[in-house]
Amino acid sequence: MESSRSLTTALTTGARDARATRIFLVRHGATAALGHSLTGRGAAVALNTDGLLQAAELGRTFASMPLAAVLSSPLERARATAAAVAAPHGLRVRVLDALNEVDFGEWTGRGFDELAGDARWTAYNASRSSAIVPGGESAGAVQTRALAALQRIAVEYVGRVVVAVTHAEVIRAAVLHAAGASLDSWQDYDVPPASIMEFLIDV
Repeated sequence: MESSRSLTTALTTGARDARATRIFLVRHGATAALGHSLTGRGAAVALNTDGLLQAAELGRTFASMPLAAVLSSPLERARATAAAVAAPHGLRVRVLDALNEVDFGEWTGRGFDELAGDARWTAYNASRSSAIVPGGESAGAVQTRALAALQRIAVEYVGRVVVAVTHAEVIRAAVLHAAGASLDSWQDYDVPPASIMEFLIDV
């Protein structure tokens, strides 16, 4: 397997056209749960010290861009990251349910050590295109949701620049589609906290 490709460097998709909407998908900053548990849509999880620093850096990164809007997942960690991006522009963060984290159903809040012993989790990571998430949202459904959200944003903010703060798997699903890759190739694309992915969508 190829080494994973970092999404910190933006990838451009679509035509550079005057009507193309420039959308930056941004993963929220780090939290204390990172690498330890599958937070999902569970209890509120705040940015940790590193996450706050990352959010501040994102604010500086986008400060000079002519942002038309800053959008966010409903979850606290995403909204806090989005607020840091919006502040230099005097913009109010707009929350979109379509940018929400994956609904991991029964797995929500469980530690990765515990999940490693669950055959269903193993199957999910081996074949995300067909695996079932018990009581939750399939990878295919996440991808459909992510692509529909991008299209709606592109139409609403046609020709302008937008930042949308969301979660790793939502971003990865959109990137896999843009790359023409299977959902089963998810490990080829790393989505670290505070990473940025650029999409140019011609409407």
